[in-house]
Amino acid sequence: MRRIPLVTLVVDDYDEAVRFFTAALGFRLAEDTPRPDGSRWVVVEPDAAHTGTALLLARAKGEAQRARVGDQTGGRVGFFLYTDDFARDHARMADAGVTFLEEPRHEPYGSVAVFQDLYGNRWDLLQPSA
Repeated sequence: MRRIPLVTLVVDDYDEAVRFFTAALGFRLAEDTPRPDGSRWVVVEPDAAHTGTALLLARAKGEAQRARVGDQTGGRVGFFLYTDDFARDHARMADAGVTFLEEPRHEPYGSVAVFQDLYGNRWDLLQPSA
């Protein structure tokens, strides 16, 4: 079996990123382990079932990485958060202060709205059609 268990998201600050992903998006903090070099191994995941792909929140090191924070995909939607209840999650996220860049829309493939994370990376909140 092959899979992609982690994707790195470059962040400015571990703690503010953990707060955003856990409080605003409802993710679970799966791991936060200090490393000998002063960095941390910080993993958040969308649900407690441990299925799918999790995010490794990696603090930017150096100017090149800091320049990528918030623009890891050149302004395109780079991350896709699937849900089984679009209305519930959209309302909860909006109430938590998440910035949506458009009103929800209903496409043949499902209900979707683009939002941005605390650094400006674009995401789709998406409930696929049955």
